[in-house]
Amino acid sequence: MIRFAHVTVTYPGALAPVLRSVDLDIPEGELCLVVGRTGSGKSTLLRCINGLVPHFTGGRLAGSVTVDGRDTRHHPPRELADVVGFVGQDPLAGFVTDTVEDELAYGMESLGVAPEVMRRRVEETLDLLGLTDVRDRPLLALSAGEQQRVAIGSVLTVHPRGLVLDEPTSALDPAAAEEVLAALTRIVHDTGLTVVLAEHRLERVVQYADRVVFVPGHGRAVEMGAPADLLAHTPVAPPVVELGRLAGWSPLPLSVRDARRAADGLRQRLANVAPPRRTVPRRDALAELRRVVASYGDVLALRGVDLTVHRGEVVAVMGRNGAGKSTLLAVLAGLRTPTAGIVSVAGAPTAGRPARDVVRRVGLVPHEPTDLLWAQTVDDECAEADRDAGVSPGTTRGLLTDLTPDIDGDLHPRDLSEGQRLSLALAVILAAAPALVALDEPTRGLDYPAKRRLVTILRDLAARGHAVVLATHDVELAAELADRIVVLAEGEIVADGPTADIAVASPVFAPQVAKVLAPLPWLTVSQVAAALAG
Repeated sequence: MIRFAHVTVTYPGALAPVLRSVDLDIPEGELCLVVGRTGSGKSTLLRCINGLVPHFTGGRLAGSVTVDGRDTRHHPPRELADVVGFVGQDPLAGFVTDTVEDELAYGMESLGVAPEVMRRRVEETLDLLGLTDVRDRPLLALSAGEQQRVAIGSVLTVHPRGLVLDEPTSALDPAAAEEVLAALTRIVHDTGLTVVLAEHRLERVVQYADRVVFVPGHGRAVEMGAPADLLAHTPVAPPVVELGRLAGWSPLPLSVRDARRAADGLRQRLANVAPPRRTVPRRDALAELRRVVASYGDVLALRGVDLTVHRGEVVAVMGRNGAGKSTLLAVLAGLRTPTAGIVSVAGAPTAGRPARDVVRRVGLVPHEPTDLLWAQTVDDECAEADRDAGVSPGTTRGLLTDLTPDIDGDLHPRDLSEGQRLSLALAVILAAAPALVALDEPTRGLDYPAKRRLVTILRDLAARGHAVVLATHDVELAAELADRIVVLAEGEIVADGPTADIAVASPVFAPQVAKVLAPLPWLTVSQVAAALAG
């Protein structure tokens, strides 16, 4: 169905190819998972399949990519739209119409499909993806999970032979991600569609994959094979696989269910050992919200929220899409004035104060990190951040290198991958070391090694008396980093307590290790490794 033959891709001005001599053969009716480090070339590989590389991105493509017999060198994306559908990382960026039903029909209208056929396919797709109840709703009124399913449906109505998705669950809460992945799996099994997707949160998707493509980056050879075989040695692997490596299980488990079946012996070894708990010295309150209400028109985003964050504390704010997490961060950072209530940071209210004064106290990395980046090159961005923060030259660049090594300083920030842009925005904010660091989905596009480095940086910041508040759907990050989890639902705090208590008690917010070793209260592979070593 999809074949790469000796494919090498080199972008303009690049010193080396991003992909070199790639040979792949992806058959019909399989779900193929593309994995690799941040910036390794996964998105480039995906964009080769529908002709965006090189027809849209520029650069040179040597070798050939054929999809259903069509050579992408001779067929631009518009001539491949009927055989391969593409869904990017941000569904909203790809929408053309205003409502669900119109969006599902748009692609067929562009291809001149007969009206009676269009109507039938729209109805089939609504049923297939569970969108019947929202068919007349505005796209902007949908949840993130619903938007993702509409984006998938808008290309499925064309009846392509293949579907390509770039980070389809990166912005979704665990429940919404399960909905999207369940729909994709059902489509693959029922229709014979070939699906190729790139994803960093492998714990969500690897158990559904028929095969895995590993893109190592720096032009090194791309590998393809069975999931358990490839993940046995790659630097990117979900916690359940890392736990299997640590325990010496063979074959390596890919799902929590498989791991639980293999874990009896490990549970016995850990039964009389208490997992370590991070102790946070009790310090003064740094940020306080008292009966805070925030709204968007008639929609209440926060409903009487009370929250105290202490110096040295890392707080993970979790909840489904639309629960109010981003609004809470915006209120903390002074970007949104609450309708009612009081917000204070470092002893001073944020309301009515100049933005420059609030920024010194609260550093916010927003959901879209590009909003913070304005310079023409990465090096210029880092140098300007050093000047703004009043730190020694090279500080921001050093933080960026710690998070994501080997980023070309001459690149424009908008030419970076999603994960690289996020790393740059994080470095810009962290260089100033504000009293409170607020992060909105800080691991979108980051691989597992980059996440571990981020954990180290934020823990060091907290140890120096700063506070960190992160809104995240990444349950593995929360388990590894947070001292405390706050759960929001419809703008209200419904749970607030130590990470170990909240995570273990919740099937939604529990990390993979907690699910595998339940009822024992273990959260992370690093905890288990330390216990076994001791």
